[in-house]
Amino acid sequence: MDRIVIQGGARLNGRIAISGAKNSALKLMAAALLTDEPLILTNMPRLADSRFMGHLLARLGLRVEEGPGAQMQLHADEITDTFAPYDLVRKMRATFNVLGPLVAREGRARVSLPGGCAIGARPVDLHLKALETLGAQITLEEGYVDARAPAGGLVGGEVDLPFASVGATEHTMLAAALARGETVIENAAREPEIADLAACLTAMGAEVEGAGSSTIRIQGRERLKGVTHAVVGDRIETATYALAVAAAGGDVVLDGAVWAHNKALWNAMNEAGVTVQPVEGGVRVERNGARVKGVDIETQPYPGFPTDAQAQFMALMTTAEGTSVIRETIFENRFMHAPELTRLGADISVNGNEAVVRGVPRLKGAPVMATDLRASVSLVIAGLAAEGETVVNRVYHLDRGFERLEAKLSGCGARIERQSEPAES
Repeated sequence: MDRIVIQGGARLNGRIAISGAKNSALKLMAAALLTDEPLILTNMPRLADSRFMGHLLARLGLRVEEGPGAQMQLHADEITDTFAPYDLVRKMRATFNVLGPLVAREGRARVSLPGGCAIGARPVDLHLKALETLGAQITLEEGYVDARAPAGGLVGGEVDLPFASVGATEHTMLAAALARGETVIENAAREPEIADLAACLTAMGAEVEGAGSSTIRIQGRERLKGVTHAVVGDRIETATYALAVAAAGGDVVLDGAVWAHNKALWNAMNEAGVTVQPVEGGVRVERNGARVKGVDIETQPYPGFPTDAQAQFMALMTTAEGTSVIRETIFENRFMHAPELTRLGADISVNGNEAVVRGVPRLKGAPVMATDLRASVSLVIAGLAAEGETVVNRVYHLDRGFERLEAKLSGCGARIERQSEPAES
């Protein structure tokens, strides 16, 4: 098992290329089920999660080929199976999104209920209710979802979400693209990744309007075509490297970052005393001199402060001047990184969905343990700012969402390397 070893204290200077968004890429891969023509995705991140999704799609009969650079071709000219077993779906929740496309195209599917992230309850009930609104018959048995479309296929309907669920919005869009008539999603999530999926489905032949707003309309088609689509830049990777520069100090341009996708974060960073500005083709982050200032944040659905950047922002606040209060409103049990940050000398008190971070002048390196994807990278950020050596264990979490992280950081001057842990005797 690998670990990340960091010698802290080095400033970051240079450029970092932002990869395609993981949260968009996985849903775009599922969209390949909707057409018998090749779907070519460019700017694809090379991640453990995208490999998991590729394995599942290959089991369903797709040809999945990684091309040169960051390209992937997916071809579902014939779907040979509509069964997605537990051993594949349990690895991450995004694989559950094959259910809707399979039912829409093949009329039936049997998909395991997902496992995935260990950050509280994330039920798939909204996904199933949306598919039922489009006419699917759903039964749950022995940990599996059996879904069947009515004779003639899925039919458009009005899906009114009780809250702006990203996963349910995307899953409904995928199924509705092959449904007869119009589907309307009310209280839809507004994330950039949803707009990216809408752009791909529209290019494939569906008519999608309103992506990025709270009402999305999808006019389904009997058949969709293959296209070439570039995955949007990853706003969470952008946030992560921006916060790494802020914590370690330095001057870095994030190439391929989309300024408009992280405005709530930029506002918080500017308030903390970090200079963040748009430049041609990306975003520039500078932090020189004095300690950052403590800033209060509250996670909110997009366009609010992203929950997926909360742990990284907490890492920055550990050495801020003053106190910051961080409220988590999206997921429960998402402060698992706090105890590990305290091993580095951070002063953090957690009470329910609120964490109070009292900034300390400096952190000191120590061995720490990653508990989930965002926690793992927050520990890397803290290690960059700490004195001495920090060892981050269980970095397989990190590999789910960050492509070549140690190479990107070391290219800007960080003293960071991946090591294989010695085998236990």
